[in-house]
Amino acid sequence: MPKIPLVDVRAQYAPLIPELQQAFADVLEDGRFVFGPNCAAFEQEAATYLRVPETIGVANGTDALVIVMDAMDIGPGDEVICPAFTFYATAEAIARRGAKPVFAEVDPQTYNLDPEDVAARITPRTRAIMPVHLFGRPAPLDELASLGLPLIEDAAQAFGSPGIAQHGVVSTFSFYPTKNLFALGDGGLVAVRDPGLGERIRLLRFHGSRAKKTFELVGYNSRLDELQAAFLRVFLPEVAGWNEARRAAAARYAELGLGDLVEIPQDEPGHVYHLFVCRSRERDAIRAALTEAGIASATYYTTPLHLQPSLHFLGYEAGSLPATEQTGVENFSLPLWPGIPAEAQERVVDVVRSAVPSRV
Repeated sequence: MPKIPLVDVRAQYAPLIPELQQAFADVLEDGRFVFGPNCAAFEQEAATYLRVPETIGVANGTDALVIVMDAMDIGPGDEVICPAFTFYATAEAIARRGAKPVFAEVDPQTYNLDPEDVAARITPRTRAIMPVHLFGRPAPLDELASLGLPLIEDAAQAFGSPGIAQHGVVSTFSFYPTKNLFALGDGGLVAVRDPGLGERIRLLRFHGSRAKKTFELVGYNSRLDELQAAFLRVFLPEVAGWNEARRAAAARYAELGLGDLVEIPQDEPGHVYHLFVCRSRERDAIRAALTEAGIASATYYTTPLHLQPSLHFLGYEAGSLPATEQTGVENFSLPLWPGIPAEAQERVVDVVRSAVPSRV
């Protein structure tokens, strides 16, 4: 039987190859490779899509976070509350600014920040809360916003989810090639609702300068590549359909009875299923059976951020965040992408059933 990958990005872009080739040819013909017309046009189109006044392209999602906090003057002596069950870049960006990441617990059902636990960790030094819309599920933004602190939304995994970029001071996105909206390389974006903050972010992404002659700030060299912007303009109109196809694939897993075997993601209207992440105490046995059957799977954040070696200086110990740590032990993802064949999903569920005949 053919192998089943975890994601199949090529299946998404293959029908668009003629358009991508034309976009590439147009950039070559135009000859502007940095801050060209595609970058400006994509920023406008993305702002319209996200229903925000302005977006600003940067080199990647990590730079987006660092530059945003620099623009907000977050630095030494400040604290930013974030989850420990997320990719390292979230806390890395805070630490890179010299601020202190303060880790809060996640809801074991949604894997997103628990607002009650966040509230308990606020101090006079807390400058912002950084919710992550993990695996494509929107964080509880209303509850977090009610805590009275600026929200920096890490939306790297949730482009196209309704309500994203409507609550926070800024929202950041990654266009890494497996994301819901992806580039054919690296890329990032900041969605901004405050014009003054947007202007400062634009300065910072280009050495603190408007025209490379007068330098007003100590900035960065972090620009969205013109070629990637051209490709993103091809992909942007496809995102809504891709996200609906992701939701349909997630629903199919439920219809096939996967939820009788393992804990599957609880659906909600805004979930765009960047990944289909399940839980089971029999995770290792399930993954071994999948591997033997030629089916890819993955685990995430098995060593949560508060236990990572580079962040030991923060003083967290094993047991500090029990819900987070248990989620790291039990989670695993199954194959899902827009257009995944139904027969592939049926095979996945059959193999999981062979490993765990009933939910443990």
